[in-house]
Amino acid sequence: MYVNQPIREKKKKFRWWKIPLILIAVVLVVAIVYVAYVFLSYSRVDDNTAVTPQGTAKSSAVKVGTEYTALTYNVGFGAYTPDFSFFMDGGKSSWAYSKESVIACIDGVAKITKEHNADFALFQEVDSDGTRSYHVNERDQLIDAFPDYSSAFAVNYHSPFLFYPFTQPHGANNSGLLTLSDNTITSSLRRSLPVSTSLKKILDLDRAYSINRIPVENGRELVILNTHTSAYGTDGDLQTQQMKKMFDDMKAEYDKGNYVIAGGDWNHDFTGDSKYKLNNATPKDLEALSWCAEFPAELIPQGFSRVTDYASGLRPSTRNTDIPYSKDSFVVTLDGFIISDNVESTYVDVVDTGFQYSDHNPVEMRFKLKA
Repeated sequence: MYVNQPIREKKKKFRWWKIPLILIAVVLVVAIVYVAYVFLSYSRVDDNTAVTPQGTAKSSAVKVGTEYTALTYNVGFGAYTPDFSFFMDGGKSSWAYSKESVIACIDGVAKITKEHNADFALFQEVDSDGTRSYHVNERDQLIDAFPDYSSAFAVNYHSPFLFYPFTQPHGANNSGLLTLSDNTITSSLRRSLPVSTSLKKILDLDRAYSINRIPVENGRELVILNTHTSAYGTDGDLQTQQMKKMFDDMKAEYDKGNYVIAGGDWNHDFTGDSKYKLNNATPKDLEALSWCAEFPAELIPQGFSRVTDYASGLRPSTRNTDIPYSKDSFVVTLDGFIISDNVESTYVDVVDTGFQYSDHNPVEMRFKLKA
C-alpha cells in the first residue's frame, strides 16, 4: 500500500491536468467541423432555373386598355411586428416572436393584398420552411389565400443551420420570391444575381429575380420581374452588376415588343432622396447606413422609368429594424416599380400600414397596357 499510494496520486493529478486540454480540443474540433459543414453546405441555385407555375387563374390573358393593380410587398418572413427588432440591423431578435405571430402577420399581408384588389402580387422574403419562422409554410399560406390565382415561387435563400446569434441561432431557412397573378402565368424563370464571393456570401441571400410571363390578348406578353437585391453593405460594384443584369433582361423583353413591369425590394433609396426628406437627415447622419444608397437611375435603360408619382406624397416603404418602430425610427422608400413605356401607370402609392405586419409597407400601382 505504501509503494502504490504515490503512483495512484500521480495518476490522479495527471488526469485532472489533462481534462481542460481535452475539452479545448473537443471545442476546436466541433468548431472546425461546423465551419466545414457551413461552407460545404453552401450552394447556389443554378442560373436560368425554370420555375413551374402552379394554380389555375380566373383569367387566361391580360387585356389592352384595361386597368389592373399590382402590389409589391416584402413580408419580412412573418416576423416584423412593430415592436420587433432584428439582430443583423443592430436589434435584438433573430426569430419571430411565435408561430402564432408568424401566421397572423402573413394573414395580415393577405388581407392587405385583398383590400387593394391586387391582380398581381409580388412578395419577397416568403419562408417555405425556416427556423426563424417556426417552420410555418408561408408560401402555401399565401397561395391558399388566393385560390383563383396562378403562382410561381423562386428560391433566393437556403441556408445551412447558422448558430449565430448564440442565444437564438438563426438556424436553417428556405425562403423566396412569390409571384401571384389572377391571369395565367405560362412560365417562370429564376435568374441568379451576382453575389459576393467572400465570407459575406454565408450571411447574404442567394440573390435572384424571377421573370414571369403572362399572355396578352394581342399576342404579346406581360413580363413581370419580382426582385430583391442585396443589402448589408454590399459593395457598389456588385450592386451595379446586379442592376445591369436585370436591366439587360428587361430591355431584351421590351425590344421584343413585350410589356415589362419590374417590382420588388430594390434595397436602394428608390426616389434617390427619400432618406433625407423622410428623416430630416444630412449626409453625415447617414454615413452608418451604407446599405441605403441612392438608386442608380443612370443605369435604367431607355424606354423605362421609375413610378414615383405617389398619390399621397412621399411615404416610407421600410423602417430600419435596429429598434422597435417609433417616431425615432429611420425610414426610407426602398420598394417600387419600374415600367416600360408601353405600360401606363394610372396610380401609385405606398400603402401606410404602420408597419403592422412587416418592416415594409406595400406599394400599390394601377396600370394599363397600351395598344
